[in-house]
Amino acid sequence: MKKRDRLALIRRFYPRAVTTNESVEALFDLLESRFDLEPHQIMLADSICSDDVNTIEYPARAYEMLGPFKMGGLDGFPFTGLTGMAAFAGHVPDDGAVFVFYAPHIGISKAGVVGELMRIGQSRPTGCCGAAKGALARLVAGRIVAGHVTELDHQINIIEQLLLTQQRRVLSAPDPLREATEVIYEAIHERIHTLVDATTYPCRYVVTVGAILINGDHDVGSFAEPRHVYARDSKTGETLDLFEDYMQRMR
Repeated sequence: MKKRDRLALIRRFYPRAVTTNESVEALFDLLESRFDLEPHQIMLADSICSDDVNTIEYPARAYEMLGPFKMGGLDGFPFTGLTGMAAFAGHVPDDGAVFVFYAPHIGISKAGVVGELMRIGQSRPTGCCGAAKGALARLVAGRIVAGHVTELDHQINIIEQLLLTQQRRVLSAPDPLREATEVIYEAIHERIHTLVDATTYPCRYVVTVGAILINGDHDVGSFAEPRHVYARDSKTGETLDLFEDYMQRMR
């Protein structure tokens, strides 16, 4: 598929999606123009799903930054918590900046099926995000018990509880899996910024970018639909909303 065809497929469901490579290039352009920062000065933490497809599709240019420190567990929720954020903050270069990327993910196959993709070496599509699909199936079946979080399956239990709090919203949506992904995104967004607020960073700028990460079939690639872009100036305490500036750099 040509790039325009791949984008057209993904934008049927996520109209502002871009390729992950474009999203990284735009970030580098933004940080250099606004803060005079180059990639090697930036310490990256990501809060994305531990699904292997996210490692396979990780943009090569992202590795020009330091890291990544891995904050995310199932579907990108930042399960490393305050301890993880504090540890990551201690790894930042003296003249550098913090960049936190957070996103739940969802698959879209070439056939236009949401929640599926064709992985390398497989002849049949599999679920993506499998954790979100599994939690949604249990929500539909009425099998999630409020407050039930176990030691052996802590992460999926947390995802289940997030969906249970928004049960009516999710189950009444035209596409429950996409709506579940939105619920999970909102929970990740809130938690990331709670952790940022509670952490001291030895650098001036803390940049956070939230998105929906979209995985295509193995020969289609990955995409992101950005939702929030903020930069906090530790010196002044000011938080800048850079979303529109960021999106303009991909047009």
